[in-house]
Amino acid sequence: MLLTTASIIRGVSALAKQSSSRAVHTTLYAMAPIKVGDKLPSVDLFEDSPANKVNICDLTSGKKVVLFAVPGAFTPGCSKTHLPGYVQNAEKLKSEGVSEIVCVSVNDPYVMAAWGAQHNTKGKVRMLADPSGNFVKALDLGTNLPPLGGLRSKRFSMVVDDSKVEELNVEPDGTGLSCSLADKIKVKK
Repeated sequence: MLLTTASIIRGVSALAKQSSSRAVHTTLYAMAPIKVGDKLPSVDLFEDSPANKVNICDLTSGKKVVLFAVPGAFTPGCSKTHLPGYVQNAEKLKSEGVSEIVCVSVNDPYVMAAWGAQHNTKGKVRMLADPSGNFVKALDLGTNLPPLGGLRSKRFSMVVDDSKVEELNVEPDGTGLSCSLADKIKVKK
C-alpha cells in the first residue's frame, strides 16, 4: 500500500474526529526506503505454513544473511533466473561467511514451500512468505503490480549483518534482473 499525502491527511483527519469522542492511541510512520546502515524492521514472515513464524530480526541477529526478494513465486524471471542463481551460488556465498540465504515474496507460505521444493532450495535458500506484504511495506520496497494481484515486492537483494543492512541492491525499475542477482552480491569479510 502506497501512501499519498492526501491519504495521510484524510487518515489524520479521521483520527482527529475519533479522538474527540474517545481516547485513541495512534502512531504515524513516515515511510522512507530502507538504506545501508538501517536496522531491519521486526516483522514476522512465514516458512512452510502459517503456524511457523520467523521474525526477520531474530533470524538475522548475530549473523550475516543474504536476503533477496522477488515479485512473485513461479513467475518467469524469478523461476528461471533469480532463485536458481542463489541456489547455484549458495555454497560460494556460505564460504564467504554468509550464514543464511533468504528468499522473500508476497505469497502465502504454502506457495513459497512448493516453489522452494521445485527448485531444490532445502539447505541452500530459506523460502519465507510475506503474505500481507508487511515486510516490504516496512522497507518501503513494495510495488503495485495489478496483474500479479496488487501489492508485490520490488526485486532487490541485500546483505544483512547482525540485523543491519550492509549492502542493498534495488532494481532500478523494481522488477528487472540486473543488480539483485546472486553473482552481484558482495560480501564484506
